[in-house]
Amino acid sequence: MSLAQIHHTLDAPGDEGAAGRFTAVGPGVSAALLAEIEPLVGYELPEGASHSPAELHALPQAFTYAVLSDGSRLVGRTAPARGEGRAAVRLHAHAVHIPAGVPLPGDRLPVEAWRSPHWATATPAGGALSDPVSALPPGPAPVREGLDDFAVSRGPWLATVLADLRRAGEEEPDGGPVVLVEKRGADVARWLGLAAVTLPRESVERLTFTTYTRRPAGSALRVVGVLPEDATVAREAGLRVHVCADRPPVDEVPDAWARTAARVWRSRVPGLFEEARELPGGPFAAGPLAVTALCAGVALGPEERAAAARWTAERPYALDAKRTAQLVEALTGPRVDDRTGSEFDAVGRLFGALDGRCPAPVTAPLAAMLVTEAVRGGNGSLELPRREAFTGPDGRALTQALAPEILGELGSGAGGPVPVGRTLQLLRVAKLLGVEIADLVPDTVDRLARTLLTEAAGPGAEPARPGAGAERPGAESAGRDGREGPGAGTPAFAPALLELLDEQFDVRTALLGALDRIAPDSPGAVARFLERVALPFTGTQTLPHLRMCAEVPGAMATLGGDRAAVWHRVLRAAGLSPFAEPLVLRTAVGLVWEDRAPTVEEARLLLEAATSDAHRTAGTWSRLVDAALAAPADVDEATALAHDLLRAFPDRTGDRERAALQLLELCRDLRTGGPDPGWAEQVSALCTRAEPLEPALRERAFTALVERLLAPDRPGAELYAFVHGDDADLIAAYAHAARTAPVATRLRTQPAYAADCFTVWTAYPHAGRAWTTTANALLDEVLRPAVRGMTPEAVAEVAETVGRTGSTGRANAFRDWNRSSPLGRLGRRIAGRVRRG
Repeated sequence: MSLAQIHHTLDAPGDEGAAGRFTAVGPGVSAALLAEIEPLVGYELPEGASHSPAELHALPQAFTYAVLSDGSRLVGRTAPARGEGRAAVRLHAHAVHIPAGVPLPGDRLPVEAWRSPHWATATPAGGALSDPVSALPPGPAPVREGLDDFAVSRGPWLATVLADLRRAGEEEPDGGPVVLVEKRGADVARWLGLAAVTLPRESVERLTFTTYTRRPAGSALRVVGVLPEDATVAREAGLRVHVCADRPPVDEVPDAWARTAARVWRSRVPGLFEEARELPGGPFAAGPLAVTALCAGVALGPEERAAAARWTAERPYALDAKRTAQLVEALTGPRVDDRTGSEFDAVGRLFGALDGRCPAPVTAPLAAMLVTEAVRGGNGSLELPRREAFTGPDGRALTQALAPEILGELGSGAGGPVPVGRTLQLLRVAKLLGVEIADLVPDTVDRLARTLLTEAAGPGAEPARPGAGAERPGAESAGRDGREGPGAGTPAFAPALLELLDEQFDVRTALLGALDRIAPDSPGAVARFLERVALPFTGTQTLPHLRMCAEVPGAMATLGGDRAAVWHRVLRAAGLSPFAEPLVLRTAVGLVWEDRAPTVEEARLLLEAATSDAHRTAGTWSRLVDAALAAPADVDEATALAHDLLRAFPDRTGDRERAALQLLELCRDLRTGGPDPGWAEQVSALCTRAEPLEPALRERAFTALVERLLAPDRPGAELYAFVHGDDADLIAAYAHAARTAPVATRLRTQPAYAADCFTVWTAYPHAGRAWTTTANALLDEVLRPAVRGMTPEAVAEVAETVGRTGSTGRANAFRDWNRSSPLGRLGRRIAGRVRRG
């Protein structure tokens, strides 16, 4: 093998316009390649550098490795040297050209030649080159020498620099060069030496570099070294800059392989890199290197330990028995105190992979660690070992250590709700270790049932509690008949819950019973839960309320908006009559009508479906009251329903509801004509007692009252009480009713009715302002247009009727009122003029 040599000299580096020249070029290097090589071997003195020959040793040397356009490579060094003549310092580059596909002598890596004695500082005399280079000996010491100390001194930067060097060694690296800022170019070369040991050979050979440059942004190389004074320029160019031996980086490197490699270097065991490369896996997978490091006693972080556990779980036969035992010991060591949930999950998978393949003494520490974490660490996602892993003295010792903690936590209900995953895990561990918890199961499962509903409903949901829906069953429900409720989707705890119920029959029986007891008070919550978690309740337990909750989605889907039919179907699913078990009535109503009131017709159906005693026990009477009070004003059946409810539940309704129902009943009596005396005052009083009054009910009551007061046969005492009650809202309703089309028609066509209205609207001149203002407006705006449209005979009949029912003075008052109309006087004048003409 022979390599062509190249010498390049710049005699006056400080002179403006000074240019270098090739002083000697070996065979095979074309002029085109020389044009490409010249900028690679160029050199720019550091800013403010002295040209004194005595300080040449302080100037950096540029050791360069580059790949040329034809695939060939260049390895060389550019160094300051003593000048001749008027140039105190000259720059000399000595390089060797390596054809494409030809390795370096000795199959060495380029970085191994950075201290080679081959590099010359002057061109051979006369420019005559010796024979082409057949050997490129390394420096006086191997490249690995001293790297351990250097790596330790650069400990804070190791992970981040190695991560960037790894990316720079890829076939298609992203971005510009990686910039290493060191005070000495030799330290940049040492970084490259670290890369040569750490990275696979193919990556190292792609890692082109120079140990010194002043123009990193314009470099086509992958790694460049700069002095501290040039770091700012590199940052401004947007390059990845590492100012080593300055402030250490504060952000953790996300690359687990790089973090592991850094720990290996800090532990001074670089030989582990070669061992790791012999294991299966990608060249930069964290698993093989982490496994090798842990087996060698290197302390790693939780993510790196998790990577080692995952890698081994995927390849349980990749390690021999000795290294498997070493890995287990490293993962379960007592000095490790920073384990994370992801690490425990990885260890759980490792145990599952090794269990049955390795002797029990090897896997026993993994099983003990997992169970201890499940109890003390609260990790509810762990895959627990089999019961057989805890036989023998070690298993009994672990049970004795953990049993008091398990019993104490399961038996304590005063500390607030315990997350579902935590309770499930404790129940499973208790069964696994054989801890006796029979006495604790009922209370524990009751608390678990309520927490299940809360967590399944999603954040912000109120916990289910006894009696929460007795007055408004189903008020908490949502998500039925096609509407999405909160927290839709399968809860995260569902697989663990179903597995527990499959394993522990006593817990399943207790939990189903607890949910069945909760369902009457929180039917919507239980129904939504059953939609998301398919609980197995097909056994011998009765569970009427759970069966109803499970039935409602199918009933809604097939029967649609026919809520009465859905209610019948859901009630049948219970398998019990509401006469025998009234609470099924509450569950069915809560499931079907949710937070809405039934219609009047549906309320009638419910009232007839069970006795009043059953409705009292179930608490569904309040839903019937809601139906009556929320009925639209034009639904006449609501008044009859109110009448029946007052008699069916006289002792149940509160003051507000009773007053509202009595108001509805009074509306019926007003329309049928037989209310007790004093009904004008009753309406006002009942409205006040029934506040806050439903708008439809207020409209119904006001309309019934004023229509009765506008009738010619209303009692005078009721009218007097109404007028002097001075209720502005009632008077406004009266004015509105008086302006309707039916009243206007009666006024125009019935002189007696017009006379009655005139008498009423002028009878109380000293009543309150509301009535006085309203009566005057009705006289001018309602009665006057009606009278104006009458025939003279009808007007005379109105006057006669007013006089007959009142007095002669009132009849004269009507005539004066009728004549006092400005429009009437103007009309009479016009008519007289027409006749005279």
